[in-house]
Amino acid sequence: MSFLLAATVSACATGQSVQGETAAAYPTRQIEYIVPYSAGGGVDLVARATADYLSKEWGQPIVVVNKAGGGGAVGAEFALKQAKNDGYTALAVNVSNTTMLAAGMKNPPIQNEDQIYTARIGKGTLAFAVKADAPWQDFAAFSQWVKENPEELTWTSVGPAGFSAFGVAQWLDAIGADFSKTRMIVTKGASDSVPKVAGSHAVLAVHTVGEIMPMLAAGKVKILAVAGEERSPFLPDVPTAQEQGIDGLTVFWWTGVSFAKGTPDAVIQKWEEGIAKMTSDPAYLQKLGEIQVEPAYADRQQFTQDTEKETGAYTELATKKGIRK
Repeated sequence: MSFLLAATVSACATGQSVQGETAAAYPTRQIEYIVPYSAGGGVDLVARATADYLSKEWGQPIVVVNKAGGGGAVGAEFALKQAKNDGYTALAVNVSNTTMLAAGMKNPPIQNEDQIYTARIGKGTLAFAVKADAPWQDFAAFSQWVKENPEELTWTSVGPAGFSAFGVAQWLDAIGADFSKTRMIVTKGASDSVPKVAGSHAVLAVHTVGEIMPMLAAGKVKILAVAGEERSPFLPDVPTAQEQGIDGLTVFWWTGVSFAKGTPDAVIQKWEEGIAKMTSDPAYLQKLGEIQVEPAYADRQQFTQDTEKETGAYTELATKKGIRK
């Protein structure tokens, strides 16, 4: 095989239609930023703020395209397996369509090995919400009631391997309650889930602070606790579960950007550096704050390490609780 032929085969194998493109030259045309969920959710709002910032920074349009379905798998498959890996199709990833998807399914349609985790952008604190006039005044009392009456607990989730399911499973494991006796009520997402709790169609909703905030502000629900080691900066008066004697609640929401395997390294570097600059910009941070998302930048190496570690932990939890199918 001649050198020229070998070079051509190599380029085709990686789909690098931007051969020779440097970080300085990229991008030279419009980029599609795939959001694998419907418009208006946390992933979508962060992606739109990111697209707006980087479009202005790079002088080329970055267009958000919503491709919902399959719990985030439909859009992810498009971006990672169907579109060209030339750097002009980015994917908005989050905990649900990556680590939890891999943990909840023995044969997930998308795996960590299918993508280059380029940069994490932000994170959201998990919160436990019940109806505003529910009888429990704190998370410790609610947890004790659930431990004694697991069959009476109904909770909402987009599916058995959704973000809420992992949050509930970890909490029930921590307090020693029987996860199998509780009942999941399937919803279309937080916009459907939280109103169901407010309307007494379910006892508990577990979502990010930002997703619950509208119904909280309307006085329809109350938040008994947040997960993590520190209180949410958006709800400084709400204690953590740990403060109420319940340790080990580590599930949290995050979102970032990934690209298909084989994407030119110059492209990955450009996004990595662009997002690092963006997440230090006061104007961008203000936008994140308005949707109750905390900055949580991680570069390619750290982001990849974190997702691998998280996948292992969630797989162990999913297997233990019978979530993994």
